[in-house]
Amino acid sequence: MNKKLLAIAVGAAITLPSVALAAGPTVYGKVNLTLEKQDLESKDVDQISLDSNDSRLGVKGDFDLDVGGLKAIYQAEFGMFVDDGDNSSTNTFTDNGGDTVDVKDNTGVFSQRNIFGGLTGGFGTVKAGMFDSPTKMAQGKIDQFNDLDGDIKKILAGENRVKNIVQYSTPQFADSITVNVAIIPGEGATVDGEVKDGFADSTSISAVFESGDFYAALAHDSEIVDGLEVDDQGASATADITRLVGAFKAEAFEVGLLYQIAEESEGDGKDSSIVASGAFNIDRIKLKAQYGMTDGDVSDDTWTTTSVGADYKLAKASKVFAYYTILDKDAADTSDSYFAVGMEHKF
Repeated sequence: MNKKLLAIAVGAAITLPSVALAAGPTVYGKVNLTLEKQDLESKDVDQISLDSNDSRLGVKGDFDLDVGGLKAIYQAEFGMFVDDGDNSSTNTFTDNGGDTVDVKDNTGVFSQRNIFGGLTGGFGTVKAGMFDSPTKMAQGKIDQFNDLDGDIKKILAGENRVKNIVQYSTPQFADSITVNVAIIPGEGATVDGEVKDGFADSTSISAVFESGDFYAALAHDSEIVDGLEVDDQGASATADITRLVGAFKAEAFEVGLLYQIAEESEGDGKDSSIVASGAFNIDRIKLKAQYGMTDGDVSDDTWTTTSVGADYKLAKASKVFAYYTILDKDAADTSDSYFAVGMEHKF
C-alpha cells in the first residue's frame, strides 16, 4: 500500500465512530470542551477560559490465541489537548543575573493515559502497563462531574493512574463480585528514605459488587506513591488509602456515596473524606448535584466542593451541559468558583 492510500485508510479509521478494523482494534475517543468563567481566589485569577477536559483518543481490542481458550487484550489511550494543542508544563529558573525566567516544557498535543497489554480467559484477566489503580476505579460512576472542575480528585487522594503496574482480576463470582489485585514494583526508586526494589512495594486491591441497579466497592492502597490533599505534612511520599463506595441507579434517578480514609504511610497526616452525589433524569435532561468534603486531622483544615449542573442529551454519544462548582479551602480562606457551558462528543 502506498503512502497516500495508507494515509486515507488511517484517516477514515479515526473519523468513523467506534470503527472496528478487520481483525484489528476499535478506535474510540471523547472530545469534551467547556467555556468557563473562573474566579480563583487561591491564584488571584479572574478569567474566561476554554478548557479541554481529559479529551482522549485510543485504540483497544482483543484476539483469540491458539492456547487454552486465551485471548490477548490491549489498549493504548492518549489524552488530547483540544483547546490549544499544548500539553506543556512551565518550569521557573533563575538566570545568571538573578532574575526568574519561566520556560515551557512543550511535550506536544498528546499525553499517556491507560496503556496496557494482557491476557484473559477462564482464569480471569492479567494486564500490565500504566493504568488506573483498582482504588481509583472503585469509584464506579458516582462522580457526576468526572473530568470537570467538580471532579472528586480535587479533594481526594487515591485518584492514581499508576506506572509499572501489574493487575489480576478474577472472573465474576455469583455473577456479581469481582476482585482486583494490583502490584507495583518500585524499580529501585528511593521512597520515604528507602530503596524500593521488591516485587510488590505498593499494592492496590478492590472487591466490586455489581448486580442490577446496585453497585458497591471496597478498595485499599498500601504504600501507594501519593500525597494527601488536605493534611499532607510533607513527611511521606506514600499513602495507605481505604475507600468504600455505594450507588443505586434507576431509570429516573441516581444516588452515590463514597467514604475514604487516607493516611501517610510514614507520617502523621490523615484525610477523612466523604462524597455524596445524585441525579434526576427527565427525558433528555439530567439534573445533577454533588458535595464532597475532606478533613485533615492534623492540620485541622477542611476542603469542600459543591457542584450543580444539567446535561441535555443530543444523541446517545453527544450532549451539551452547564454547571457551577465552588471549591472552598478553610485554612487558606479561599473560594474558587467555576461557571461553565460545554459539549461532549464520544466516538
